[in-house]
Parts: sequence; structure tokens; C-alpha cells
Amino acid sequence: MAANELIRDYLLLGLRFDRIEEGYVDSFTGDAALRRQVADEPAPEPADLARQARRLLDALPATPRDDDFTDLRAEYLRGHLQALECAGRTFAGQPVGFVEEVRQYFDVDIAKGDPDRYRAAHRALDEALGGDGDLAERVQAYRASEEIPPHRLADAINAFSSALRDRVRATYPLPETETINYEIVTDKPWSGFNYYLGDYTSTVAVNADLKQQMSNLPRLVAHESYPGHHTEHCRKEAGLVAKLGQAEQTIFLVNTPQCLMAEGLADLALYAIVGPEWGSWAAEIYADLGLRFDGEKAQAVSAAMAGLAEVRQDAALMLHDEHADPDDVAAYLRRWLLVDDTRARQAMRFIASPLWRAYTSTYIEGYRLLRGWLDDRPAGVGLAERFGTLLDEPLIPSTLPR
Repeated sequence: MAANELIRDYLLLGLRFDRIEEGYVDSFTGDAALRRQVADEPAPEPADLARQARRLLDALPATPRDDDFTDLRAEYLRGHLQALECAGRTFAGQPVGFVEEVRQYFDVDIAKGDPDRYRAAHRALDEALGGDGDLAERVQAYRASEEIPPHRLADAINAFSSALRDRVRATYPLPETETINYEIVTDKPWSGFNYYLGDYTSTVAVNADLKQQMSNLPRLVAHESYPGHHTEHCRKEAGLVAKLGQAEQTIFLVNTPQCLMAEGLADLALYAIVGPEWGSWAAEIYADLGLRFDGEKAQAVSAAMAGLAEVRQDAALMLHDEHADPDDVAAYLRRWLLVDDTRARQAMRFIASPLWRAYTSTYIEGYRLLRGWLDDRPAGVGLAERFGTLLDEPLIPSTLPR
């Protein structure tokens, strides 16, 4: 099979999954005729989509390699076709274990975290917060003290977006026309979401239901916008698509390896562009808005909370692999994340969603993989250069340069 034919069939296959589960296509900026073709087709059967993915996988080894269709592109497609084959089988009702589902979707293996690590994180939190009394109550009080007044949320988002955009454009050039529109939304299972529209434009939705906190907002804006999802989309559209003609990069599919890479990259966006000492930088921006922010304390609390990152993946494993009672899962989240029942149940909405249940692993494993890769860079390679590779190259976990 010729490479261009294989890639066209891959795009059609991805678009067909959106007819099985709306939202499976996170974004598509390619040939509109392909979307119209899929819309005019009879409703697809999941098992048939799995067979289509297998057919393309079988054709991949015989697809000629050349300067345009490289081994790196072939492996990228292999990882995504494996994910789509698994998704087709899952939608068709075939039994797929949760750990295997995550492996097939995201090209990684997962396991439950170590409670001793969580206990150490609690000790670090105790020290960072100071005071005495119940740790969960102190954490909740700290979170409440950090809530951004709803009427100031838009101003704060725009301030951080502007400051980060200036830094990003100086390090990673973007098309002059790139733009982001921010929306405040409610009743969503996530804190923020990037809708990439193509032509270097995104809409970023921020969930007001979660009472956005001052220490989290800089990370959220960096994650969704600069130099996170929006920046990655723009760089890949300008480079891989417009310059190199890699049409497979015009589609972004949920539950595929590109999601793990994108979420890991985005979770590291603030670290990459501002650095580990981000607290004083954020404090200056909040001060310009007339808001007081203890950046040093926020850094210490955030570093301690990072030790609890795997708790949400544990909860997903308990729910879907161990088939634990949902009330027991909520109790686990309350215990280790030191949250109230409302926040625990909010977290469970995400991991219980049929579409999103495996997606939690993209954050945990993506951050772990890419933070190690960024920090273990060769001598003479700066953090900005290393991070730029993630923004620009079509990588999946198994092809990350060693």
C-alpha cells in the first residue's frame, strides 16, 4: 500500500470513531472532504473499525519507506492503529482488561503506586502548610484561601496567558496569526480543555465549578495554551503539516499515544518555560491584579502534592481492574488526596466515564516519562531545546530518543 493511501485510510478510520463516540476526534484540521465522506456513510460497526485498523497494521510493514515516509512516521502510525484496533474491540463489547487497554491506547504499562510515597507526601505537606491539627482540614483551608474570586478569574487567565505568550514567542516562534479565545464554563469533568480549531486558533475552556486556585492557574494556562496544547498544535501544524505534508498530524484522537505525549508535555509546560522557581514570577502577576499570593509557599505545597499524582491512577485501577465498590474508591481518594467527598466524586466522574476512564494515565505516565527525559538530557542540550523536540516531532513513548 502506498504511504499516502495508508494515511488517508487512517484519517478516515479516525473520523469514523467519532460516529461511534462523539468526542473521540479531539480535533481535525485536514481535508474537509474526508469528514463529509464519513458523515455520508452508514453508521459504522465497532468490530468493523477494529478490522480496518488491523488491515492497515498488516499493510504497514510493506509500505515503502523514503525521505517523506520515514520509520518514525511509520512507528507513529503503528502506535495509533494499535490503539484504534483496541478501541474498536472495546466498543464492540469484547473484554479487554484495563491494564491492557491502557497499554494498547498509550504505549505504556501501569501499576498501582506506593502508599509509602503518599505518606512521605503528606509529611511534606504538613511541613509546607505549617500549623497543627488535622492535615486534610489544613489542606482544605489552604485551598479555600487560594480560591480566585469568580469575577477576577477572566482577568487572571488573560494576565497569565499574555505573560506566557511573550515568553513562548521569544523561545518557540509561532505564526503571527495564532490566537486563543478563553471561555468560562461549568458542569464539566475537567478543569480546563483546549479545543484546537486549526489555522493556529484555539478555544480554551476553564471550568468555574472547580473554584480555580491561585497556585494552579499558572499551570493550567501554561498547560492549555503557552507552551502547552495550543503551542504544540500550532508548531506541528506549521512544521509537520504545512512544511512536510504529514497529513496524519491533522487529526488528534482521544485514547492514542499522542494524548500521553501531549498531556505530559503540557503538564511540564510551566516548568519548561518559567522553571521550578515559578512562585515569585506568579506573585508579581497577581500583584499587578491586586491579589496577594505567597509564591514560595505555593511552590512547596505543589511540590509535596506532586507526590500524590498516582493516586488518581490507583483509583482508576481499583474501579476498573479490581472492580472495587465506588464508595471505597471515593474513600481512597479522600484519604490520600486529602479532599472532601465533593472533590472525590468530581474526580470519579472523569475515571468512570466510558470515553475518559483510561485517560487519567496520560497525565501520570506522561509526566513521569517526559520529566525524566527532559532532565536526563545530554550535556550541552538546554531545557528549552529539549522541550522544543516534544513540540515539533511526531513522537510516541516507544520512539522517544534515548
